[in-house]
Amino acid sequence: MSLFVERERERGMDGRSTPSAMVRIVSRRTVKPPARPRERIPLTTWDVAMFSANYIQKGLLFPPPAAALSTADLVQRLAAVLAATLADYYPVAGRFVTDKHLDGDGAVVGCSVSVDCGGQGVEIVHAVADGVSVADVPAVVQSLFPLDGAVNYDGHDLPLFVAQVTELADGAVVLGFASNHALSDGTAFWNFLNAWAEVARSGSRSSHVSSRRRPMFERWSPDGGPAAPFVLPCVDVAELIERPPPPPLCDLMVHFSADSLAELKERARQELLAAGDAAGAAALTRFQALTSLLWRCITRARRLAPEKQTVCNAACDNRGRLRPALPAEYFGNVVCSVSTEPARAKELLARGGHGWAAAAVGRAVAAQTDAAARALAAAWAEKPVMYNMGWFDPCATLMGSSPRFDMYGCDFGLGKPLAVQSGRANKVDGKTSLYPGREGGGSMDAEVTLAPDHMAALQLDQEFWAAVSPSPEGKA
Repeated sequence: MSLFVERERERGMDGRSTPSAMVRIVSRRTVKPPARPRERIPLTTWDVAMFSANYIQKGLLFPPPAAALSTADLVQRLAAVLAATLADYYPVAGRFVTDKHLDGDGAVVGCSVSVDCGGQGVEIVHAVADGVSVADVPAVVQSLFPLDGAVNYDGHDLPLFVAQVTELADGAVVLGFASNHALSDGTAFWNFLNAWAEVARSGSRSSHVSSRRRPMFERWSPDGGPAAPFVLPCVDVAELIERPPPPPLCDLMVHFSADSLAELKERARQELLAAGDAAGAAALTRFQALTSLLWRCITRARRLAPEKQTVCNAACDNRGRLRPALPAEYFGNVVCSVSTEPARAKELLARGGHGWAAAAVGRAVAAQTDAAARALAAAWAEKPVMYNMGWFDPCATLMGSSPRFDMYGCDFGLGKPLAVQSGRANKVDGKTSLYPGREGGGSMDAEVTLAPDHMAALQLDQEFWAAVSPSPEGKA
C-alpha cells in the first residue's frame, strides 16, 4: 500500500478543505499526566517566533489491527499509555500563559509567555471515515488531522497536542497528530511520538517506562545561565499574531531509492569536479543532491524570468551546532532556516547547475555554526517577528522536515506504519518536506507542495521524473 500519489486539496469558500467523504467524530477524551508539582517553563526566542505558525500536522497509516482489537479498544489503550508517557513529557499536557511586564508607573511595557505545566491535558479523538479506504485517503487527508487552521498562539486555550485515531472502511487506521510548534520542533515531536509508541508496544501503564533518556525541558540561554522567558515589546501578544488564509495548493509525494540518490550525488560530484570545485565535490551528501534537484525543478516549474534571483532555504537543527551542544533530548525549538546565496534562474538551470546548487546547499549548512546560530537569535531578539508562511519568498524553495526523524519506528503495537503523511499546516508554494523511505537503506520520500499551475508544469519535468523511483509497494 502507498500514499505516494498526487493529492490536490479542494477549497471551500472559507478556505478549508472540502473532503469528498464524511469523517465522523465518534468521541473525544482528555488525557492527563499523573499528578505532580505545578511548574512553569519559559518560552524563549526560537519558541516565541513560532506563535503565528500552524501546529505541526503529521500522520501515520497502519494496517488493520488484530481482529480481536476494535478501534474503540485501540483508542482506550492508546489513551492509557499516553497518560503514562506524559509522566515524562508533562509539559505537553500544559497550556500557555501570558504574563504582562509593567514599568514603575504600572504601564504594560511587554509580555512573556510560559508553559503552565498544570496537567490540563491532551486530547484523543476517535473518528470513522465512512466509505473511505486506504486508496481514498488522499481525497480526505485533511479531515484526518485535528486542529486544522490553529496557530501556535492558540495553545493558551487549545491543547498543545491532539491525536486523532481514524478507522477506515477497509479496517486500516490513521493516527493523525497536531502538536504545538511553539512548544517543540520536529526533533522533539518525533522523540515524543516514539516514546509513546514504545510504551504502547510494552503494554505498561506505569510511569517512566520508556527506555529513552528523559527529555530536557530547561530552555537554552545564550549566556549559559537559567533561561528567562523572552519579553515581547507589546501590550498584548495577540496583536502580533497573523493568520494569513491558506492558498490553493497541490501535494505530490514521490520516492527516491538509495540508488537514485547515489546517482544524483555522483552526477553533482562530476559536475563540480569538471568545474574545478574539488572541495565541494568531496563534501557532497545525498541531502544536498536531492535538494539541488528539487530547487532546480521547482524553479523551472515556476517559469521564473532568466534574470530573476532565487534561493534555497532549509530547516536546520542547532542542537549539535551550539557550543556547548544541546542533547538530542532537548524538548523545545532549536531549529532555524539557513539560506543559500542567491542565484539567477538561468544560471541555476544551466548545464552544470545541479552540481553548483548541491554545493551551495552544503555551504549554507556548513556556515550554520555556533556563532551564526547565536547571531540569528540575537538579531531576532532585537527585532522580534512572528514567522508564518505569508512571509515566504515566492521565488524561493524551502526544505522542511527531515529523513533523519524515526517516523517508521513509531510502532504503537500495530506493526510498522505503511506510510507517513501530513496535513496542510505550514505549507506554501515551493515547500518540500523530506521523510525517510519506508524500506530504509538511505532512501527518502519527498512531499512537494506547489500552486496548481506550478504542479502541472512539474508533472512534465523530465529531469525530475528521471530521478523519481517506483514506490516499494507492499514491502513490510
